[in-house]
Amino acid sequence: MIPLSILDLSPVTTATPGSVALRNSLDLARLADRLGYTRYWVAEHHNLANVGSSAPEIMIGQIAAVTSHIRVGSGGVMLPNHAPLMVAERFKVLEALYPGRIDLGLGRAPGTDPVTSYALRARQDPREGDDFLERFQELLLLEGGGFPEGHPFRKVRAVPTDVALPPIWLLGSSGYSAELAAAVGLGFAFAHHFADYDARSAMLSYREHFKPSPALATPYAILGTAVIAADTDAEAERIAGSADLHYARRAKGEYLPLASPEEAAAYDYTPIDRERIARQRSRLVVGSIERVKERLLGLREATQADELMITTMVYDHGARRHSYELLARAFSLVPRT
Repeated sequence: MIPLSILDLSPVTTATPGSVALRNSLDLARLADRLGYTRYWVAEHHNLANVGSSAPEIMIGQIAAVTSHIRVGSGGVMLPNHAPLMVAERFKVLEALYPGRIDLGLGRAPGTDPVTSYALRARQDPREGDDFLERFQELLLLEGGGFPEGHPFRKVRAVPTDVALPPIWLLGSSGYSAELAAAVGLGFAFAHHFADYDARSAMLSYREHFKPSPALATPYAILGTAVIAADTDAEAERIAGSADLHYARRAKGEYLPLASPEEAAAYDYTPIDRERIARQRSRLVVGSIERVKERLLGLREATQADELMITTMVYDHGARRHSYELLARAFSLVPRT
């Protein structure tokens, strides 16, 4: 059966402040470890009212400390926000402390709005335009000692020097990251849960153009998708009301914590709101576990994904736990003691 993993944004709701959301992530990670999930990745977002996950490196260490088997990583570190040397050192430290359990997922976007992005980078060297590729190359050169003679970074080493960087994954929501991951021979994770770009096209392109590397001999692609599973279709639809309301508000520039299903049910949606929600629902898998499993297997077949990474943004933490429990049983994950 296909491996399942989790992408966690630490949902902030009208009843769950950010501090509680982070502790809920630790609780969910413990559960995922017991249920047999393969990875637990945490996101990097800034200045978003419904997302508590802003410092993945810190959360990775905390999650790895309270779990025993599951791989823990970033989904991802938004490289434009960070000096490559700092990324290298932080993840070498994590790999030293939890050997063989850390993943370094890298993203191109800043994970926030332009003003917040500027605040994150205000004291860094100014670089014009999309500088992800430059930063990515710098990270690889630091790890491989590849700077030429005379370069100021020639003698710079990321410490601890006796530890290699954990596996690097390139994250994306378009064809660009798929092409880059294929060209350099790294794992690829596609963000189907918010991408407008066709997931099948990106995933198959990655596989077709993959070039083996010392890091990875054959292509390995993860499909990230949003899921809300419950005991019945009706219950799943009720829970998903929070996601529907959030999307309708976000489309109008209203960024708020996730509202309760009851508030969502009472909201006065306009016809335009409902059209936007319907489009978003094409990227959200909602329903009883039988219905959810059927749709996920269809997505897997279409994209040839090696692994599914599930993100579940709902109001109630108990409902989120239950959704992942249902998925673990449906996909025959092997529980760990």
